[in-house]
Amino acid sequence: MAYTTIQITPRTRNRLETLKGFRRETYEEVVSRLLDLVPEGDEEGAYRPEFRASVLRGMLDIKNGRVTPHAQLKKRLGLK
Repeated sequence: MAYTTIQITPRTRNRLETLKGFRRETYEEVVSRLLDLVPEGDEEGAYRPEFRASVLRGMLDIKNGRVTPHAQLKKRLGLK
């Protein structure tokens, strides 16, 4: 199997370390588990990579409070 090197900050490495399921789990395994959390598709078929990335960005927006409440959105759109 071929390997590659990626650059991450010490903070990111420490965050990955805390996600290890067991002491000897590799970062490859941790990152693969994280990527498995992004849905691959639904009953209608597989998602395109761009859509999968947008789902992840949307989840991060929600986590970081970058959302607009329904009531505020309805008001902006002039809906009742």
